[in-house]
Amino acid sequence: MKRKYVDVLSNFGIEDVGLVGGKNASLGEMIRNLSRQGIRVPSGFAVTTAGYDKFIAFNDLHDKIDNLLFTIDIDNLVSLQRTGMKIRQLIKDGEFPSDIQKSILDHYNNLSKQFTDVDGNPQEITDVAVRSSSTAEDLPDASFAGQQETYLNVRGKNQVLESIKNCFASLYTDRAITYRKTIGYDEQLSISVCVQKMVRSDLGSAGVAFSLDTESGFKDVILINGNWGLGESVVSGSVKPDEFIVYKNKLNEGYKAIIDKKIGDKTHMSVYGSNPDEKIKTRMVSDVKQSLFCLNEDMILKLSHWVVEIERYYSKIYKSPTPVDVEWAVDGLSEELFIVQARPETVHSNRDKVFTEYKIEKGSNSKVLTTGIAVGDRIAKGRVQIIHTLDTRNPHKNVLDFKDGDILVTDITDPDWEPIMRKASAIITNRGGRTCHSAIISREMGICAIVGTGNGTEILKTGQIITSSCAEGEIGYVYDGELKWVENKINLSRLPKINTKILFNLACPTKVFKYADYPVSGVGLVRQEFVINNFIKCHPSALINYDKLNDDLKNQIDTLTAGFESPTSYYIDKLSYGIGRIAAAFYPKPIIVRFSDFKSNEYRNLLCGHIYEPEEENPMIGWRGASRYYSPEFKEAFGLECLAIKKIREEMGFDNVIVMIPFCRTVEELHKVKAVMAEYGLVQGENGLKIYIMCEIPSNVLLADEFCKHVDGFSIGSNDLTQLTLGLDRDSSLVAHLYDERNPAVQRMLSNVIKKCKNNDVKIGICGQGPSDYPEFAQFLVKEGIDTISITPDAFVKTVQAIYEIENSL
Repeated sequence: MKRKYVDVLSNFGIEDVGLVGGKNASLGEMIRNLSRQGIRVPSGFAVTTAGYDKFIAFNDLHDKIDNLLFTIDIDNLVSLQRTGMKIRQLIKDGEFPSDIQKSILDHYNNLSKQFTDVDGNPQEITDVAVRSSSTAEDLPDASFAGQQETYLNVRGKNQVLESIKNCFASLYTDRAITYRKTIGYDEQLSISVCVQKMVRSDLGSAGVAFSLDTESGFKDVILINGNWGLGESVVSGSVKPDEFIVYKNKLNEGYKAIIDKKIGDKTHMSVYGSNPDEKIKTRMVSDVKQSLFCLNEDMILKLSHWVVEIERYYSKIYKSPTPVDVEWAVDGLSEELFIVQARPETVHSNRDKVFTEYKIEKGSNSKVLTTGIAVGDRIAKGRVQIIHTLDTRNPHKNVLDFKDGDILVTDITDPDWEPIMRKASAIITNRGGRTCHSAIISREMGICAIVGTGNGTEILKTGQIITSSCAEGEIGYVYDGELKWVENKINLSRLPKINTKILFNLACPTKVFKYADYPVSGVGLVRQEFVINNFIKCHPSALINYDKLNDDLKNQIDTLTAGFESPTSYYIDKLSYGIGRIAAAFYPKPIIVRFSDFKSNEYRNLLCGHIYEPEEENPMIGWRGASRYYSPEFKEAFGLECLAIKKIREEMGFDNVIVMIPFCRTVEELHKVKAVMAEYGLVQGENGLKIYIMCEIPSNVLLADEFCKHVDGFSIGSNDLTQLTLGLDRDSSLVAHLYDERNPAVQRMLSNVIKKCKNNDVKIGICGQGPSDYPEFAQFLVKEGIDTISITPDAFVKTVQAIYEIENSL
């Protein structure tokens, strides 16, 4: 049967990868099979690989290209650039066989007529995107992301023909040649080209979405990045985009399962150019639009449903779980959502789960030079090499001086930089987001990358020795000098089985997905203070009383709360997102969330805190925990915490969230706090809500029988219980030598309260630091019959081993 040179996308499917490449096969598959589910894909046509092969043969280019490729030394940048340019120019100078040219123009004419002008008449020409679709691209086992070119806002027959030839030529860009050589890809090469109707996202928004978390590989979430205008600014990494995370399982159950929203620095956008020579241009984004999210919540949820459907469909095709990477666009004229590309995600789907913890050694102190978005979780050190351009003729090039193990510092790294990137021990850029092409390639190459620093090329100097750390959460830190670190490889399958339930103490929501596969029974302590201090950054009473503040404070709060409906909704949403991420990582296992336990001096450090907080002589045993929640001065602020929990449990669907009351001195206080909670919609027992209490004051132990009648569980706070049992300030260096959870008086307290909880059939665990620091302390608690032990993740292996030893000796 004669192979077609040009045909509409809807006539192709996954089985046609060899004919139309991964991208076009995917688009055709979605148009044919997912449109009935409401997923919109712009129509278009494809020039097939048969068309490309005939073009190469017609212009007698096959041997010429092979001979030139044979001469390339990919480790020599000059050789690579010069030879690659010769190959590309040969292709661009070629001519289409007459039958292929006629077919391309006929299909373009038919595509144009599907759309009307402002008067309702069929168009003679229309705006299209011309995209490369290599047979070695977008496959389940290799990403080849961004290796070939895309041309946007192409209009008219001549521009279409020229752009198709340019796509043919992009099979031999420097980055594509290097990438194929690096991964050892030596299959027969060919390329197809897609001509697809443009979505007017230049008047709307666009971006990318992944059906997993790109850093950890956690597969139960959807990660969305977006910006105003065409998606090029997001894909290229020229802006720090808005970011949204949605939890799949609860989304499928009908909940508004948005578990994070972060507004980006959307300073500029890509839009249509004003003349044929400027198809795409960059325009500044207004201050008003910068402060707005580029997608509303309805559109976030709709896009997430589509991503789930696409992932489900591809998993069925490939007969195994297949995470996907899609590009989306919202048409500013019709306000309709479109999927313009979809491909299997390859970085995490092909990587074995190896748990390696990277940690800066204690005592390795150094100045933080700059920060950015962490890509991956590695640490690297090396010599800075600042490179502004890949042009080897530039007098400030430095590109030829780049050595293996150097740290690449530049404004932005796109796939053109891969010949340099693969030599680098780390990459630091001024611009970019964690889903841009350069970040994807850095992950695939296993390179430590920090993107979007804003000032890396200004702060750092060529020749300077630095340490680049992505091991401290979503923020990447650049340290002066060489720091020492340790790498702890964890083989979870070799750990012994134990009976005691292990939980995690977690504070940072941004690192939580990496722990989702650990064999723990949930989270024993979520500290709200971390979210308040690091993400909200403002005293809740100031957000409640925003209208009463002076203009300077209002302006600071306006900057913090950009994109949110109101100052109080900002507090509720931010708190719910932080807790929601942790709840999602471990669902349906229980997550114990402690209400805020800031002391007055800590609250004073927040924005506007000095207005609302007293100065106490000893805040450690002052106005903290439960005593705040029912007080007239703080009750409304505590209400915001209750509303956040209510949102998490009822709107997001995380019924695994348990709340815990800290520093509750008396049973009467407990009743008062529960009454306030009920005012804000949190009633013990309703919708399965459980209430725990921190056991950290001697009165909690002495009155345990009375407390047990009104709570569902106890969690021992060994830090404060040790302090108050021994009568010392744990923050004072003068008595630090006396502070020890293993003191006999403290252990007698613990033994006492464990027995009382057992007698009352009330769950009891520990979330204090003791078991994380001292394996023998964990063994003592196991012997006493404690139900759960909650530890920091870095203590997991040693704690499991210690518990195994004691359980087998009993």
